[in-house]
Parts: sequence; C-alpha cells; structure tokens
Amino acid sequence: MPDDDVPVRLSFKEMCARFDVTPRTLRYYEYIELLSPEREGRSRYYGPKEVARMTLILRGRRFGFSLEDIRQWLLIYEHEGTEAQMRRWLELADRQLEELAQQRAQLDETIDELQSLREETSRSLPDS
Repeated sequence: MPDDDVPVRLSFKEMCARFDVTPRTLRYYEYIELLSPEREGRSRYYGPKEVARMTLILRGRRFGFSLEDIRQWLLIYEHEGTEAQMRRWLELADRQLEELAQQRAQLDETIDELQSLREETSRSLPDS
C-alpha cells in the first residue's frame, strides 16, 4: 500500500489508531494468523505488508466476507500468487454479490410490509 503518510513500521497502538480498531480486534487477527507483525521483545511492529493486509481484511469485512474466507484468500496469494488470488476473489465476489442481492430482496420485502402495515394503521385512526 504505497502511502507517504505510512511510516515504515507502525506500533501496535499506531496500527489500532490508523485502522480504527480495538486492541482486542488486532490481537484476534494475529491469533487467527491474518496478521504477523514483527516482534521485538513484547512490542509488535507492522510493516507495509501488514498494513496492506489489514486494508484488505477490513475491506473484506465491509463487503460481508467471513474472516475464514479472507484468511483463505490471503493464503492463496502467499502460496499460489496474484493470478490465483484474483481468480478466487472473483469467485468470492460473485458469491457475496448473490448473498447481498438476496438480503436486499428480503429487506425490500420487509420494508414494503412495514410500510403497508403503517399505512393501514394510520388509516384506521380517526383524523386528529
């Protein structure tokens, strides 16, 4: 992630602040091996690779991907390279787009039902 504002390494606290995540979230991402910071004693430092991974993790979460999907996708890059990762991304994106379309249809149906019930209730009240 080329960004002139990103230092070569971020501390644990700086990483939390940069991505607006809690320390618990950052530690969990490390625990499930989404991130692997450099360690110096008890301190952790995140280089450009980890900053880029965190960007992808949070983007994936925003799109509704599971952490396991994200973890597998990141592993593909490490083991099989960019092309394999992009092909897997297309599969994941297609699946997620279908899921989001279904959720939208359900939400539209719920909104329509609530709107109808609201209008029906409003009509049943005497004019004030």
